[in-house]
Order: sequence, then C-alpha cells, then structure tokens
Amino acid sequence: MHDGVDATALPDGITPLGDEIYAIDTMMAGYPGITSSYLIRSERPCVVEVGTAGSAEVLRDGIAALGIGPDDLATIVVTHIHLDHAGGMGAVAGMFPNAEVVVHERGARHLASPERLMRSARMVWGDRLDVLFGEMSPTDAARIRAVGATGSVDLGGGRSLTTHYAPGHAKHHVGLVDSANGDLYVGDALGVYNAYTGDVRPATPPPDFDLDAALTSLRLFDDIAPRRLMFSHFGAVDTVEETIVRAREELHAWVDAVREAHADAPDLDHAVAMVRDRVLGRYRPLPEGAPAETAQVMDVLSGVEGNVAGITHWLDRVAAEQAEKQRNPGDTGGPTA
Repeated sequence: MHDGVDATALPDGITPLGDEIYAIDTMMAGYPGITSSYLIRSERPCVVEVGTAGSAEVLRDGIAALGIGPDDLATIVVTHIHLDHAGGMGAVAGMFPNAEVVVHERGARHLASPERLMRSARMVWGDRLDVLFGEMSPTDAARIRAVGATGSVDLGGGRSLTTHYAPGHAKHHVGLVDSANGDLYVGDALGVYNAYTGDVRPATPPPDFDLDAALTSLRLFDDIAPRRLMFSHFGAVDTVEETIVRAREELHAWVDAVREAHADAPDLDHAVAMVRDRVLGRYRPLPEGAPAETAQVMDVLSGVEGNVAGITHWLDRVAAEQAEKQRNPGDTGGPTA
C-alpha cells in the first residue's frame, strides 16, 4: 500500500472523493473546471482519463502530489480517444513507463498511430487545435490493451474496474464501474456536466453520434444503478437518477430542435441559429465569479455548432438508410443463399 495523503495539504485542483479516489483538474487550455482526471490510489494505482497533450504535466504533478511515483502507476484508462480525454496519452504513458494503457478496441490503433486522428482534428479545429488540445504523440502498441463489450482492470486487493461498451457519443466509448463502491466513470456518454450550474448538456459531435445508441447507453447506466456519476466534464455527481433522466431529456430536446430546423431548411448555419434560440434557455446562467473562459471552452466542447453538426450528420445518415431500404425492400443486408 502507499503512504496516506493529507487532504488538507493538497494543492489546488485536487479533490478527495473518498475510497482513495481523487479528482485532478487537468486545467485544459489553462483554465479550471473543464476536464477531470481521476486517480484511484488502490494497491494497483489507476488513472481514468488523461486530458489533452497540453495537460500532461499538470496531471503528472497531480499524481506526484498524491504520492504516486513514475514507476508506481499500474494502469491508465481512457473512456474514449477524443483529444480532450486521450490527447495526452502518449506523453503521460512516457511519464509512467510501467503503466498498462486500456482503451476500447475501436480506439486502440489511433493511440498507437495517431496521425489520422490528428489530421481529422486539424481539419475540424484549425489553429484552435494547438491552443485547446496540443499534439497527441504515439503510445507504444505493446503497452495497449484493447477491451471489447466488457473488460476488467485489476486495481489490486480484490478491487477492479469493469468496462462497459457505451456508444452513442463515440463508437470507441466505454463506461467504467468501480467494484468497491459502484462509482461509474461516464466519459461523455451522459454529456457535459456544468458544476457551476448543475446543468447537463448533450455532447453529440460528428461523425459518430447516434441517438439510438446513446439512449441504449443511458439505459445501461440506469441498470448499473451507480452510486455516483464521475463526469470527465466535470466532477463527481451523486444525484444519479435525476441526472440520467435530465441527460435523456436534453438529448431528446436537442434532437427534436435540430430535426425541426433541418426540415425547415437544410442550411447548417440556419439550423444552428434556430437551435440556439430554442435550447439555450434551458440552462441556468453562470453564477457571479465563475470563470468566463472556462464557460467559453466548455461551449466549444459541447456547443451548439458541434452538437447541431453531429445530430444533422446522424439525421442524414438515417434518411439515407431509409431511402436505401425503400429502393431495395428485400435487402436485409445479410448474406445471400
């Protein structure tokens, strides 16, 4: 076991959550309250989420402040490979050379060879990529363990994390359940939680957003009945049932708004303007003193433009699939005799 941690002496940005769990604010883009990593100080210490490449040193220093040295970390897990969650993986894996890297099988190759992922991200973000995320460096493929529909991470002492495939936000997304207490690390499957207002807003980016898959993942989380929801954006939430219900309501509200706007006119800018007018009133204003820069970055991660683009992409895909079925009503997509 590791030496105890004096919670009263922890630096800013580290929050003890009980059961040897600590949230570490990775200070994405230099601002607080955007992305949480979590250190589980079990017999086999584990980090869930690494944040961006620009956050790697912040995470390293937070782990060190919690008494875990470079050779002590056993496992690094990411819920999915988007750059705000896994962009720092190559750098962090280099800082902790004994740690196994765990990711869903659909994302493993991108951690080992991130060139395609970075090209796509550069097309989306342009010059903002360097400020928001930085450049993902490769992770040694020999250190990567890919999991499928379910998997397990050994935390030592009979404690484990169980991975559950949870697509909808991304095809390479998993949730993680702590066997010791029932905490569920939700990634972005429930959306983005605003710790300043208590609101939860969908995160529906292209190209992977799928409403049916997202709702199936929410039903899975309902069935798991977790003790707490450990949001990557941002922090631990113990109002579990209410938050899952709200996440489901918000998904439907955004999809209905985009569907209406898309039917009115297919122009994306028009849809963005219509949806902004319809949905943003659902959320509470930031309290006085909340950092405006944090809100701006959060709005980039789950803002109207990205969410509308993702939902529109899904609507177009569904429409194309339905049109194909009408053209070929006897084609089930299965093998022929």
